[in-house]
Amino acid sequence: MKKIIVCLTILGAMNSMNAQFNLGKAAGVVTKGAKALTFTNEDAIKLSKESVDWMDKNNAVAGPKDPYTVRLNKLFGKHKTQDGLNLNYKVYKVKDINAFACADGSVRVFSSLMDIMTDNELLAVIGHEIGHVKNQDTKDAMKSAYLKAAALDAASSASGAVATLNDSQIGKMANAFLDASHSKKQESEADTYSYDFMKANKYDVVGAYTAFKKLALLSEGSTQSGFEKMFNSHPDSEKRAQAVKKRAEKDGLWKDPGTVAIPTTKLTK
Repeated sequence: MKKIIVCLTILGAMNSMNAQFNLGKAAGVVTKGAKALTFTNEDAIKLSKESVDWMDKNNAVAGPKDPYTVRLNKLFGKHKTQDGLNLNYKVYKVKDINAFACADGSVRVFSSLMDIMTDNELLAVIGHEIGHVKNQDTKDAMKSAYLKAAALDAASSASGAVATLNDSQIGKMANAFLDASHSKKQESEADTYSYDFMKANKYDVVGAYTAFKKLALLSEGSTQSGFEKMFNSHPDSEKRAQAVKKRAEKDGLWKDPGTVAIPTTKLTK
């Protein structure tokens, strides 16, 4: 999933997010004058928290005794402090298949992702998101999202200071966060972080392989069974799965998982 710096979707851009999240399209045009804005790590963290707080208020969050929350806490309870990051976890009970992590340490996992991923697969996916945060991939994306939400132009950005956003603007900024995409290099580095996270904690690294295999199946569309396509803007999931396999073989950690398929029943217990 960087020094804490901005909100990014885990493993991919979320092209169907608006179906579940009541987020308006980002408004305004970023002009040359906006480039003068001074944007610090502290700004990114503050705006990330505002965005996540807004999303938590505007979406169905699983309660503390909900099976989704219980499962997530069981998996990540010992990773609330990870690699210098202070993290907090919640589940959004929505039909979209995704997860994301933010600069303020917030990690949000969607229930439909948990429905199709095993524990080891979830560890790999969320590890990828944490990698994005640790690697500081999205500071520029956060800045861009803020500028769009604030509809800043040359005149309004002349002061070089981050302005206070209203509730509507925060919603637009959250939408821009979730639409953020990363370079192939950034995705590859987050994949590496996820693998290293799995290996260091003695989790089964093959979970990263099978997670990517499932994402590849989803992107094909032939086995979706109602699940929505995700991750279209990201590197080929099959190639990423093979990269995990190659490294696992080199490390002597490869175990053939057999045929990987999308579960027909929910994996959340």
